Amino acid sequence: MHKPFTMRRSAAALAAAGVALSLTACGGMGEATEPAAVNENCETVDDVTVVLQWVTQAQFAGYYAAVDNGTYADYCLDVTIQEGGTNVVPQQVLASGNAQFAVSHVVKSMASRQEGADIVNIGQVFERGAYLQVSWADSGIDELSDLAGTTMGSWGGGNELTLFSALRASGVDPATDITVVQQPFDMSMLLNREADSVQAKTYNEFAQLLETVNPDTGELYTPEDFSVLDLQELGFGTLEDGIYARGEWLDEGDNADIASRFLAATYEGWASCRDDADACVDLVVSKGSALGRSHQAWMMNEVNKLIWPSTNGIGTLEAGAWDATIESAIEGEVLTSAPDDGAYRTDLNDAALALLEERGIDPLGADWAPATVELTEGGK
Repeated sequence: MHKPFTMRRSAAALAAAGVALSLTACGGMGEATEPAAVNENCETVDDVTVVLQWVTQAQFAGYYAAVDNGTYADYCLDVTIQEGGTNVVPQQVLASGNAQFAVSHVVKSMASRQEGADIVNIGQVFERGAYLQVSWADSGIDELSDLAGTTMGSWGGGNELTLFSALRASGVDPATDITVVQQPFDMSMLLNREADSVQAKTYNEFAQLLETVNPDTGELYTPEDFSVLDLQELGFGTLEDGIYARGEWLDEGDNADIASRFLAATYEGWASCRDDADACVDLVVSKGSALGRSHQAWMMNEVNKLIWPSTNGIGTLEAGAWDATIESAIEGEVLTSAPDDGAYRTDLNDAALALLEERGIDPLGADWAPATVELTEGGK
């Protein structure tokens, strides 16, 4: 059992990290996703909302685990999880003040910040990137420059920004050199050969291909059936799922304290999914995910790869990775210039890591190793 959280211990840890505290802070929106457990050590409970990038799935298992395990309640928080979707842009929901926290990518978020959104990266959950561009093995597409003259599927909605940056840096103009078509959020366009390549994430759409039966063999497709361009491995990795808050909100009252507690509790949720992935898979399936259990098990394993092992503690934003992401976005003409110094802050994450230390939570996962996941037809 972890040590029970108390506001007294929170104050000591946060003060050590240079974050001011108030015991009377309250705020937030809406009702909790589930009734929060009562923590008698809390002098007050703060209501907050976090908006995700997509619907319920293992990509967000840490947030659901922190609710289900009572971890947010331990940190005197009552958290509403708002699902994302095709019509939900997390950074816009955040910028409009309709949530206190949002999960988003750096390139998307900084494009919004460049347009005037007061959003700040406060914790970088995914240390590694997961963008793929996938084609058939017989396509002749072996590098980014081979995409010139082809028909390429892209999701849009900001998901194209990293890909377009990589293409432009490789001498390919997506506006003139490629026919870009709207890609649905599945792999049908590639499977039906309606596009030469499509976007995918390691943890989701690539698995959808491997869950599909090859009509020529009667067996599931294998990785060898596809040509995979991994943007991370090709040097175009960009920071993906991070946690954002509004700069103005963080400067108000005791909201910096709320933010650090939210980060710490969320990281405990992710640590629980590292240490008991099966339990987190069961959890997201029970929450009504449209994707089956073997697919969720694959996703949980691949998402854990993006977080663990953590080089300097979960959530730590490395300046070099940030600079590389921004440079790629500028070279790819997604950003016109680097964001100002207020685009991210690390003090809140430092405070969150101090809280984890107090509660005996391992923030590094140095001994974590990926599992071998067997996919089944349709990801069931």
